[in-house]
Amino acid sequence: MFIHNINPVLFNLGPIEIRYYGLVYALAVILIYILLRKYKEELGLKKDGEIETLILIVFLGMLVGARIFHFLFSDLSIFIKDPFELLRIWHGGMSFFGGLIGSVLAGWLYVRKKKLNFWKLADIIVIPAALTLGIGRIANFANAEIVGTITTVAWCFDFGDGLCRHPYQLYAAFYHFVIFGALVYIQQLKKRINLKQGIVFASFLFLYCLFRFITDFWRDDTRWLGLTIWQGFSIIGVIIGVILLYSLFKKK
Repeated sequence: MFIHNINPVLFNLGPIEIRYYGLVYALAVILIYILLRKYKEELGLKKDGEIETLILIVFLGMLVGARIFHFLFSDLSIFIKDPFELLRIWHGGMSFFGGLIGSVLAGWLYVRKKKLNFWKLADIIVIPAALTLGIGRIANFANAEIVGTITTVAWCFDFGDGLCRHPYQLYAAFYHFVIFGALVYIQQLKKRINLKQGIVFASFLFLYCLFRFITDFWRDDTRWLGLTIWQGFSIIGVIIGVILLYSLFKKK
C-alpha cells in the first residue's frame, strides 16, 4: 500500500493558489489554439479573432455543461441548498459527459453560424482534448479526488481515509493516453487513405466510452443495478460512436 501525500497546490502567487487542474485547463487551451492556428486556412478560420472566439465559446460551453451535469447527477442537494455553488468552479466538480455535450453544442452553433465544417473541426480539437484529459486525471490523482474502490492489490493507495483503494485516476490517465495515440494514428491514416471527416471524433467517442464503462467498475461512486450513472452514459456513447463509425465507413 502507498500513502498519498501530494500537495494539491502546485505553488502560490501571493494569495492565489495555482493548482494542478488549473494548469491542465491552460494546457488544453494552448494546444487547441496551436492546432487551430496551424489548420486555420483548411478550417476556414481566416478572419482575425475567429480562433480566439471559437475557443472561448467551446470552453464556456464545456464549463457550463460540466458543472450542470455534475450537480444534476452527483451533488443535486448542494445545488438546491445553494444554487450559486454552480459558479464556484474553484470548489471543483466537473462532469466529462456534461462538458462533452456542452462543448459540442456550443461549437456546433458557432460553426453553423459561420458555415464551417463541424466534423473537420471536431477531428482536430478532439486530439489535444484526449491528451489533456489524461493529464487531467493525473491532476485528479494529485488532488486525491475521484478515488477508486477499496481493494487489497499491492499498488493500492490510502488517499487520507485510512482505506486502501484502487488508483482509479491513474487507470483513467493511462487509457486517455492510449486513446490519444490511437487518434493521432487515425488522423494520419485519414490523410493517407482519404477517410471521411468525423472519423477521429467518432473514434474518440467510442473508445472513451468503452474504456470508461470498463474502468468505472473500479471507481468509488454511487451505483444503480451495479452500474454508475456514468456507465449508463458510456453505454449510450458507445452506441452513438458505433452508429457514427458505421455511417462514416458506409459513405466511404
